[in-house]
Amino acid sequence: MLDTAERREQFAAMFTRPLPADVASSATTLGGRPALWLRTTTPGTAGEDVLLYLHGGGFVVGSARATAHVTAALLRHLDGRAVSLDYRLAPEHAFPAAPDDCLAAYRELLDSGVDPQRLVVAGDSAGAALAVVTMMRARDAGLPMPAAAVLFSPAVDLTLGGASVRSKDGVDPFFAPADLAWLFDQYAAGSDRSAPELSPVFADLTGLPPVLIQVGSNELLLDDAVRLAGRAGADEVAVTLEVAPRQPHVFQLDDESAEAAAALERAGRFLATRLGGEKEES
Repeated sequence: MLDTAERREQFAAMFTRPLPADVASSATTLGGRPALWLRTTTPGTAGEDVLLYLHGGGFVVGSARATAHVTAALLRHLDGRAVSLDYRLAPEHAFPAAPDDCLAAYRELLDSGVDPQRLVVAGDSAGAALAVVTMMRARDAGLPMPAAAVLFSPAVDLTLGGASVRSKDGVDPFFAPADLAWLFDQYAAGSDRSAPELSPVFADLTGLPPVLIQVGSNELLLDDAVRLAGRAGADEVAVTLEVAPRQPHVFQLDDESAEAAAALERAGRFLATRLGGEKEES
């Protein structure tokens, strides 16, 4: 089995892509953590929209840069900019370090004057789970909600209780159940995995903004997404669930996939609609 450093190198090599020529990036800090701002250089795109993106990687690997091409794809539909956060990773920094960082970043955006009605949140896998937890924590702290959220393949049940964890074993090209168990061990570090902030599928989601959830039918975490959508709906959250036939975990990261491109297009339009309108294309 690869050690943590090797897993991080492998993830970066697998997913990092060049940014489009018309997307500029700049390093920053947000909530006390490194982050990456993205902005399109197309004239007429310097509006007030802000996207906070939280990368995936099982809470152990991944980075803002590795998924910046996905952030950039969503940004194309907005009139403004995006920021992707490098929250602290396990095992060096186990729960609750990552959600602490994400809430600090969200709070700093608000404190800096970002209008919550112009703010949206997105994430993939572990980052999608952190997006849910960030909104839950913000709600409980009395902070305003973002306008909407997009969740790609959310990892929201650290108890591995979904039926698809077993039924999709051998079908999912990304993970085996043992891989998920190892990642979640590093992150939970002895905490109760059924606690809502570790497994938002068991949380009260009342008061969250409209959410789009996308998941592939071939992934171990299929039932995480399906159950999260059901929980959100039961808690009166406006939720849209898309299950992409024969697609793997976080298929949106594949920049050569027509299915990924179409899914990102729908996700971007979902965010733009909740922000009050689609940015005009040049």
